[in-house]
Amino acid sequence: MEVLSPQKTGFEKWQDGINKAIVDAKWNSWDCEIQTAVSAYNHHLSGTAGYVPLDWQLVKTMLWVETGANNPEWHTRPMQIGVPGDPGLTSLLSGEEGGELILPPAWKGQLTLASARTIPAHNIRAGIGYLLLRMAVFEHRSVPGPDVPVREIVAKPGDSLEKIAKAQGSTADTLKSLNPMVGVLRPGQVLMYQKASVQRVITGWRPRSTALIAQRYNGGGDPNYARKLEYASTLVRNGRVASCAQ
Repeated sequence: MEVLSPQKTGFEKWQDGINKAIVDAKWNSWDCEIQTAVSAYNHHLSGTAGYVPLDWQLVKTMLWVETGANNPEWHTRPMQIGVPGDPGLTSLLSGEEGGELILPPAWKGQLTLASARTIPAHNIRAGIGYLLLRMAVFEHRSVPGPDVPVREIVAKPGDSLEKIAKAQGSTADTLKSLNPMVGVLRPGQVLMYQKASVQRVITGWRPRSTALIAQRYNGGGDPNYARKLEYASTLVRNGRVASCAQ
């Protein structure tokens, strides 16, 4: 009696395909672009609260899961950001969700919706940017202007911190910070003030676990995404690396 082999699951078929990547140089073709982009992001974000440098091999693992060298998209959109129906690229570049804080200044105006959809190096940059956007914690806080001096002002009858802040191009929180002992405002009081505005700032970072990346980057579209990341990560870390010019 013939014993039939159990039919493989979709995940197992994926494993069979990606196991061949470890000996196929095509799967390493974006190593240098990934390293360059990750280095730029790490340098740009190094001063933000709690930032842990991004590991370029994590990004390489994401490319292997998102596309892989046998997919035609590997040569145009290896991170899959910007494909039809994907909101990630717009979220990153709209200027409404904090992407302007994530992107290195030198790329602004160069990395566009069009370039990220057609130039693979830009697609990689955009994908990394969206990953970091989804891992960042943002808040709106009062931020003093660059190199703005602290000045004095005398409170007049009817003044409040909010009224003075509005008139002087500052914020009530900034005045409170500069004048911590002020309670009830009285005419004749001398206050310190500084030009400031309420801006979005990065206040922290979420941990880059496979589960959170699957949730916040992939958006739950692939139920096996976290498993694939974990599996591919072992292959990436044990595999070859392209030689990149220093």
